[in-house]
Amino acid sequence: QVQLVESGGGLVQAGGSLRLSCAASGRAASSYSMGWFRQVPGKEREFVAAKNWIDYTIYYADSVKGRATISRDNAKNTVYLQMNSLKPEDTAVYQCAAKGGAVAMGASQYDYWGQGTQVTVSS
Repeated sequence: QVQLVESGGGLVQAGGSLRLSCAASGRAASSYSMGWFRQVPGKEREFVAAKNWIDYTIYYADSVKGRATISRDNAKNTVYLQMNSLKPEDTAVYQCAAKGGAVAMGASQYDYWGQGTQVTVSS
């Protein structure tokens, strides 16, 4: 079992930045591929970014490429999503997720999920 807890969301003006955190705990949490997803009420969950720290495969959604960076602090067992040049369309609940094996962009492939953190970008 892996437990994930997100934090760092909030209200920010367009053009601003936020760093979301995902604290992982549990069995072999550091060996999992980690992903970030977001969801707006009434819409499907959308992939944002994911990385595997064994083979260093990394994916970003086209909508955030160049504005987002996924990283990890091994000592804290925490994964981060740095988002810059935020746009109103980035407003969503952001969730981190973990899966064993190779990194993936499909939400259905992830086994563990955090509760989410709200990001609101004002225009």
